[in-house]
Amino acid sequence: MYAIIQTGGKQFKVKAGDIVEVEKLDAEIGSAVKFDYVLAVGEEGGKLNVGTPRIENAAVEAKVLDQFRAKKVIAFKMKRRKGYRHTVGHRQNLTRVEITAINA
Repeated sequence: MYAIIQTGGKQFKVKAGDIVEVEKLDAEIGSAVKFDYVLAVGEEGGKLNVGTPRIENAAVEAKVLDQFRAKKVIAFKMKRRKGYRHTVGHRQNLTRVEITAINA
């Protein structure tokens, strides 16, 4: 069984036992979190239950494994022959979670 959840403005296809890196959640390491915004629930090669826009009374439970920062992303702008160079770096805060259960 798998589910498609939405968190942090992104959608993830998850199964029980998966480890997923999502946008930063305000949760302690080792605590349990619950994703209530479930868009679809289905079985591999079987039926897919799609919500409009989400499935009521469905939730995905997860355990927080780590709070960390992603690799640095460099944004570099340059205009040739003008002497213009501009560099900006950014590191996103992320949370690593392990999916424990899918309640449809």
